[in-house]
Amino acid sequence: MDLRKLKTLIDLVAESDIAELEVTEGESKVRIVKSSALPQNQMVMMQPQAIPQYSAQAPAAAPVAAAPAPAAAAEPTGHIVKSPMVGTFYRSSAPGAAAFVEVGAVVKEGDTLCIIEAMKLLNEIDADKSGTITQILVENGQPVEFGQPLFVIG
Repeated sequence: MDLRKLKTLIDLVAESDIAELEVTEGESKVRIVKSSALPQNQMVMMQPQAIPQYSAQAPAAAPVAAAPAPAAAAEPTGHIVKSPMVGTFYRSSAPGAAAFVEVGAVVKEGDTLCIIEAMKLLNEIDADKSGTITQILVENGQPVEFGQPLFVIG
């Protein structure tokens, strides 16, 4: 999809009452979202498999009501290592390489737990406490937010 088409689509969303527009052209998929929380004309591009599919007939209240129960039950106990930045979580230094840590691994303060890629820079995330890894809360290759729990050290 060329830049002129994208600019036209952005202008269309900005000048209309449309809150969100998604266009697929070949294998390219573009999603433009207009929101008061985002700056106007914000363009969000996602991989096709990363876009969740929702049924139009699904009740909106059901997922909201069900969400608090699993979150309360899955609350980790121990020291939680949180993400210091927004980026992509990787458990190893390269594809196919062994993970830095596994559940049950004993770590010392300063040991590398994972890598977070942010803006094409690979940032090693170190343990800030010694102990045993009891849980890994993020899947390899998954995007993470600032402050999101990554590991639980017991």
